[in-house]
Amino acid sequence: MKISFDLDDTLICWQLHSRYEPNAVPLLLRLWFNEPLRFGTCNLIRQLKKERHEICVYTTSYRSLIYIRLFFCFYGIHIKEVINQKVHDLYFQKYKIYPYPSKNPKAFGIDLHVDDSEGVQLEAAQYYFKVVIISPLDNNWAKKVLDAVRKFEREFNLVGFGKP
Repeated sequence: MKISFDLDDTLICWQLHSRYEPNAVPLLLRLWFNEPLRFGTCNLIRQLKKERHEICVYTTSYRSLIYIRLFFCFYGIHIKEVINQKVHDLYFQKYKIYPYPSKNPKAFGIDLHVDDSEGVQLEAAQYYFKVVIISPLDNNWAKKVLDAVRKFEREFNLVGFGKP
């Protein structure tokens, strides 16, 4: 299954009471890569990859593709695909789809998207894609994501799909 994650307030959380992964960015690069990765991200993505899911980032941010890939690489996370605002806009302009949604994971072959925005949940109903909404303050967010993955697998009879 191809699973995408939003960045801001989903995997990168600046909230006062948020917990973070230990900073894995090399000291000399922390001036450029200074964002806090949400606690539980590394274990969750390791678990999903162990189950042979593809991990993507789908963000409305204009961070560069290389920045996003490198940031996660410092934490030992390989990202299969990155869709930033520029990639998103180019896709919908190319196919002349107007007005286009803020996100449409289905257009990029993504099976399940993880986001913090209630607006994305509204678009999911309108554009027929699967989304799980998590709060930036939810300490059990990783379990919620895993539960949503399991539910999706059951609904579409994908249990064991893509697994050795």
